[in-house]
Amino acid sequence: MIKGNAVIGQSGGPTSVINSSLAGVISACSTSPVIDAVYGMQYGIEGLMQGRLYNLSAQPEEVIWGLQRTPSSALGSSRYKLKEEDFPAVLEVLKKHNIRYFFLIGGNDTMDTINKVEAWSRSYNYELTGVGIPKTVDNDLFGTDHTPGFPSAAWSNILNVMQAGVLARDMKRVDQFVIYQTIGRDAGWLAAATALAKREEDDAPHLIYTPENIFSREKFLDDVEKCMSKYGWVSIVCGEGIKYEDGTPVSASVTKDKFSNTEFGAMGGTSAAINLHRMISDKFGVRGEFQITESLIMSDFVRAQQNDLREAFNCGVRAVRLAEEGHSGYMVTIERVSNSPYKTEYGKVPLKDVAVAARPMPAEYFNSEGNYVSEKFIDYMKPLAGDLPGFVRLKEIMVK
Repeated sequence: MIKGNAVIGQSGGPTSVINSSLAGVISACSTSPVIDAVYGMQYGIEGLMQGRLYNLSAQPEEVIWGLQRTPSSALGSSRYKLKEEDFPAVLEVLKKHNIRYFFLIGGNDTMDTINKVEAWSRSYNYELTGVGIPKTVDNDLFGTDHTPGFPSAAWSNILNVMQAGVLARDMKRVDQFVIYQTIGRDAGWLAAATALAKREEDDAPHLIYTPENIFSREKFLDDVEKCMSKYGWVSIVCGEGIKYEDGTPVSASVTKDKFSNTEFGAMGGTSAAINLHRMISDKFGVRGEFQITESLIMSDFVRAQQNDLREAFNCGVRAVRLAEEGHSGYMVTIERVSNSPYKTEYGKVPLKDVAVAARPMPAEYFNSEGNYVSEKFIDYMKPLAGDLPGFVRLKEIMVK
């Protein structure tokens, strides 16, 4: 393997553990026999083209350690889509700093960026090893059991829905419904995870709607009516990307990002939760509320899972080891060995198999009606979630 420097960047939305992966890369590079120094792209690939590089090898030890306990994206993020005309600027910076190892932490679009840079470099006879490190709270990357960041964001969602459910249950004489919306543009993993908040049949959530299943207004209102009749209230969780049969978002959002993805949290629409709220209010004439967390769960370090932090760090280390072994054009994967006890190993998958396309939840992870999850999903999710608090209820021991 050729000796040279390494560069790493962070792209897309942040997570509670993305900086732990960054720390893993820096740590592994510091002992690498083929990497002299590691640099960090400030603001992703845009910063690289502008020559905005941190010297990560010169960072104090306490800062590297502290990254493992710091949420969001320490390097600054980017959602820039590389164009053909951008590559000369990329290659110029790579050559100027003798960068031979190229790492990015991110999701589908990020893996596409690495794939292009690695392929372009090869076509110009510039030896560059490119490896991707998985990151997305959406959990929608192909080839890996789950992505770092998802378990912590899921845990945040579970607690939110669990606590909001207790509140809504006790306030059902005032508000008959509550709608909780979570991020999840193309896949419903985060919405589905909230099923773990349920302990008793009438616990929240009662209904879960995700982008994998076609949304029907009539079926939705029928589901709501059944729950309100049975429990006296209803708790609903929805993914931001739920759509009608014709592909129209329930949110009515029309704004697109630089990768032509619909931005459900942007101006240009309302939100799925607000529109579901209107449907229920208009149909039944009852009060209710909606809760939209947006990016809050992506940087909720107070609820970060220890296994998630550990796996994120290990993914960073594994990326460097793959590069040292000459494996270019791959993304690190997490492979589940067993559920009980929970055990994982780290592998690799070609970037071309991960780039751009999102991994939906399989059909077997839903119930037959498409408004809740199956036991197979619960079995998948349980090892990734932490221990829930033990809330109690008053016994209905009434005064005679």
